[in-house]
Order: sequence, then structure tokens, then C-alpha cells
Amino acid sequence: MKLKFEPCYRAALAALFVLLVWSVWSGAQAATTNAPPAAASTNIAPLVPGLSGIKEEYLTFGLDRVEFLDRHRVFGEALWKYLASLIYIFLAFYISKFIDFLTRVWLKRLAAKTQTQFDDLLLELVHGPIKVVSFVIFLYVGLGIFRWPPGVQVFLSKGLIVIVAFSITYMVLKLVDLLMGYWKQRAVREEDKSFDEQLFPIVRKSLKVVVVVVAVLVTSQNLGINITGLIASLSVGGLALGLAAQDTLANLFGAVSVFMDKPFRIGDRIKIDTIDGTVEAIGLRSTRVRNLDGHLITVPNKTMGNTAITNVTRRPNIKSEFNIGITYDTPTEKVKLALKLLEEVYRAHPMTCDLIISFNKFADSALNIFVVHWWNGLDHKAYLAGMQELNLEIKRRFDEAGISFAFPTQTVYLKQDSAWHVGSEGPPPRVT
Repeated sequence: MKLKFEPCYRAALAALFVLLVWSVWSGAQAATTNAPPAAASTNIAPLVPGLSGIKEEYLTFGLDRVEFLDRHRVFGEALWKYLASLIYIFLAFYISKFIDFLTRVWLKRLAAKTQTQFDDLLLELVHGPIKVVSFVIFLYVGLGIFRWPPGVQVFLSKGLIVIVAFSITYMVLKLVDLLMGYWKQRAVREEDKSFDEQLFPIVRKSLKVVVVVVAVLVTSQNLGINITGLIASLSVGGLALGLAAQDTLANLFGAVSVFMDKPFRIGDRIKIDTIDGTVEAIGLRSTRVRNLDGHLITVPNKTMGNTAITNVTRRPNIKSEFNIGITYDTPTEKVKLALKLLEEVYRAHPMTCDLIISFNKFADSALNIFVVHWWNGLDHKAYLAGMQELNLEIKRRFDEAGISFAFPTQTVYLKQDSAWHVGSEGPPPRVT
């Protein structure tokens, strides 16, 4: 649900006014005395040093010179103070709206001149909070020139801290929503957006929890609250939770690393240790891979972050390395012919993108021709069918040229003693 700022803004102003009246009344009750009213000039407090050089009648709008307003008191304070405060509230409200208007106009002009979305996000981000911050600052300046009771002065100082902290926190939370929305728009174009949709709510809520916790701690510290014990409690609780959910957190961080690095997508064929298969699903705890035998294997995500992953699908083409052996009794001219025939057969196929052919060695039982072939495509079924066509064509061309393929053979020579024959004494000759 989208948080609307204007209702919160008005509610904060109403709460501020109620607390201000309550603080004045409390301060007046605590400072009850029979002393005569102080002179008007003593009602100006040097709380705002930058205004110390301005004449008092300008700061009080001359209301302190009106005898009726100075003589009548409400909760122990002169009536003119309340009227002057209402004027300052009125001025602060409209000055803040004017600053917000100028900011939006300037940002709209800036956004119209650029092609990036950053300034559009900034325009949406600052609208609202800048109004509250400027309102509170001008209100603090206006009310801070009067000598209010100590309770009211403390309220003004701490109220400024709380409202500014609220506005900054709201801006950061809105920034999180904007960034997550931009991330989600990009993820719509991804093939494995199902994993992104699982990760969106967790990341968004986690970031917001961190922002709120940090805002509460910083605001509490600025209000004079000792947060050392609270931080220690959070640290101990976080340590206990981390130890209890160690494997779960490891799998979650593994899922985040898979998302950020994207070593594979759904549908990719990958190799992890002894696993070779196609990715079917990527979850927050595990990744499911169906191997070539049809079995579905569940791999914990922490394994994905600590193991080398071979993405077979991401290769630019399919490379094959193999040897073709021809018999040793093949004449040199036919060896050259064999090289030529192989070159012609492979080059003639439309899916051949590169080729290396070399008569590279004399093997144990064959004249070895080394072939490196690059198939211009990623479909493994089409690759197997194409290699079958190539092999059949090579077999046909070699048969026509009278070139024989070699196979492992072993020649056995018998050295036989002519004096030995069937019926002779002693063992037969040894076969070597």
C-alpha cells in the first residue's frame, strides 16, 4: 500500500500544535509565581543568534507594545506571544509551500533537459518531505525568539529533531521503493523473473527494517537517550539469531549472489562438481537442476556461491576436438588427399564457423590427423545431427578415395625352432 504524505503531514501539524499547547501549559504550571509581568523587552530570548541584530518590534510584529495583549495572560504567558506564534506558523506554512513549489519547478525543468530517470526519481522523492523540513525549520526560528518556559524550549528543540528525522526517514523509505520499482521494471525483461519476484519483497522489507532501526537509534541518541544497552541487546539477539539460522542465512546470501552475478538463468545447462543438467528453478534456499538422466537434483544456494560453475549454454559455439587415424600403409599422397577431403567436407557445411586440421603425429597404430571444429550454434540436438552428417560424408569420401581408417592392432611374431615338432620333448617355442 502506497503511503500518502499529505495526511501524515497534516496529522503531524495537528500533533505539533497540541503538544505545543500542552508544553506551554505544563511549563506555566511548573513555573507558577506571584512575580509581576516582565517587561516586553525581556520576552525576546537569544535562542536564534542570527536574529539578535533585528529590532524586537520586527520580530514580535509590534504586538508586545499593545497593552491589552501584554497584560492578559494565558497559561502564564502574554497573549501577544500566542498571536505572534500563529503568525509565524502561518508564515512557516506558506514559506514551506513556496520552497516546495520552487524545488518542483526547478527539478521539472532539469528533468525535461535530460534523458536519464535519476532526476525524475529525485522529483518524486523530495516532493513532500522538503515541505515538512522547511516548515519545521522556519517554525523553530520563529518560535525560538521568544522566552518560553524551559519545557517549551526543550519541546521545540526535540520536536525539530523528531520531525526532521521522520522526514529524512520517509525520504529514504521512498527512495527504497523507487529503486525497487526500477529494479522490478528491469526484471520484467528477464527470462527468470520468477526468482526476482521472490527476492523483491524480502529485499525491500529488509532494507526498510534496517532504515527504520538506524533512524530510531540515531534519533534516540540525538534526543539524549542512552542507546548503548539497546545496541548491545540487538547485537546479542542478532548473534543468537545468526547462529540459529546459519544455514538458512548462507543459502539466502547464496541466492542474492546468484541474483547479482547471474552466472546462469532458468533453462541454462550448467555443470557443478559432478552435476550436469538444466536449471529448472531458482529459489531463495536452493536451485533445482534436472540432469541428463532426467533426475531432479536440489542444490543448496550456499553451494552455488562456493563452487565453480560451468555454464554450458553461455558458450558462443560448440567446440569439438577429435582424432582421425588412417593406416600406416597409406601413401603420402593419400595422406595429403585425406587432409584435403576433410577440409572440403567441414568447410562445405553451413554450420562450420572455424576449423583446424593437422597431421600432427605418428600414433601407435595410426597416422593421426587432429581436428578442431567449431559449430556455429548452441542447440545440442542440432549439433549431434550435424556431426552425424559430417561423419557419414567423411566415411563416403574416404571409401571412394581408398583411404582406410586405422584401428588399434597388434602384430604377433612367432619365432619357431625348426627342430621342434609335435611329439618332441620339452616345451614349445616361446611366443614373443
